[in-house]
Amino acid sequence: MPATFKTEAVVLRSIRFGEADRVLHLLSPEHGRIGAVAKGVRRVKSRLGGRLEPLGRVRLVLHQGRGDLCTITSADTVHAHPGLREHRASLEQATGACEAVLRLFDSAEANRPAYNLLCHHLALLDSHPESATRARSLAFRSKLVLAAGFAPELAACAACGEAEHLSGFSPAQGGVVCASCEAGSFAFGEEAHRFMVDALARPLAESPDADERALSQADRAISETVEHHAHVRFRRVA
Repeated sequence: MPATFKTEAVVLRSIRFGEADRVLHLLSPEHGRIGAVAKGVRRVKSRLGGRLEPLGRVRLVLHQGRGDLCTITSADTVHAHPGLREHRASLEQATGACEAVLRLFDSAEANRPAYNLLCHHLALLDSHPESATRARSLAFRSKLVLAAGFAPELAACAACGEAEHLSGFSPAQGGVVCASCEAGSFAFGEEAHRFMVDALARPLAESPDADERALSQADRAISETVEHHAHVRFRRVA
């Protein structure tokens, strides 16, 4: 990474630092996770003020010094997503999406599919706040886990390859399992199975719906998959 570089990014988190600064956790399409400090941003006359709020999509100029944190020298707003901030459900879902990204991606390795997915999710919540449903949030997480390389096996038994009688889900095995291999698994109904398959196959804007029991099973499958294989813990989706 050059000493001074430009990038687009989503602000995942902002933390107060010192008297007037903030430390930002960013996701960039070219540089992955970036830690950066915005000096003086909390001062009334700061030229960066208002442009570096969490959930915003921004265009930045940063300087990489000797420390771990870059310094933001310039910031322009690409999309502030004001609409999603006007509704509690969409704000909570957007915050949860950024938190999931923070937990799952912790390196400077670029992951453009994950970045594009997050941007698309935030834009949908901004323009259609009524889409902030539990099903949409789980569809986003399913695609995020796929982008991270931890998507579970859903086409056949993860243990023996059997394509029928898939009645359980085993995080340790890495996906759905048949009745013969269900030791250590939890019940995973047909509707939950279909929901996860459709969530991965369809565009996020056309994500499927399911009843609460199926969504709870899908939530558990996603959460326990990343906990077992990525060693991170997601909060369950309300």
